[in-house]
Amino acid sequence: MDEPDDRWIAATASALLAAEYENVPVEPLTRRRPGLRLETAYRIQAATVARRVAAGGRIVGHKAGATSKAIQEQAGVDEPDSGVLLDDMVLATGSTMHRSVLMQPQVEAELAFRLGSDLYGPGVALEEARAAVKEVFLALEVIDTRFTGWQITIADSIADNASCGRVVTGPMVPLDANLDLAAEPVVVSVNGTAVVTGEGRAVLGDPLFVLVWLAGRLHRFGDGLRSGQLVLAGAVHASLPLEAGSTVRAQSSHLPPVELCVR
Repeated sequence: MDEPDDRWIAATASALLAAEYENVPVEPLTRRRPGLRLETAYRIQAATVARRVAAGGRIVGHKAGATSKAIQEQAGVDEPDSGVLLDDMVLATGSTMHRSVLMQPQVEAELAFRLGSDLYGPGVALEEARAAVKEVFLALEVIDTRFTGWQITIADSIADNASCGRVVTGPMVPLDANLDLAAEPVVVSVNGTAVVTGEGRAVLGDPLFVLVWLAGRLHRFGDGLRSGQLVLAGAVHASLPLEAGSTVRAQSSHLPPVELCVR
């Protein structure tokens, strides 16, 4: 299959932004282009992000997706992907979100970081990644898709900004030198009932490896992780449906809880 040209990239980015604005999903890209390359999908993602920035949005970080076996099996993929966080996607813990603003939302609990120094790949060492972290926190990522249904490929997800809809950030605390993030247990409850648990080790064996992977991936596009940015490490459990009238809460042993109310 011929590599799509810049006009197709631009038109696809416009269609995805229109789908989000109009709240009407479109057909997955890989149904029309079964051989869509991941590099092309990242170009589409970059085009949509550039348009949002041109409209006044501000990049505040990155998310890694499909970093756990549970999510990879659920999504039918075998490698992570990444997306960009913009300021208008981020909510503080305790926020209320209206279900109607998204199309097919699901929710995931994640460990997340705020960086205190830049991190550029490739070849970032794990200790170097840990040293770059200023604060750690729990987050709830509300994933969504602009495509019809969740029967999508990783290329579709990447083009769709790694399916990121909203991010709810818990209170951020300094990363304790003795805190083993791989062993950190996370419990997710819906309306007061615990429904799923996971540990940090579900994410590439240690959430800090996400910083290593992401710095390396961004390097291939001439970019890196920057001081002050937020980074979501990916879900420690399979995603859950997000329904109106629910309150979702994630808590762990050593980090403050994070909560989202959905109307």
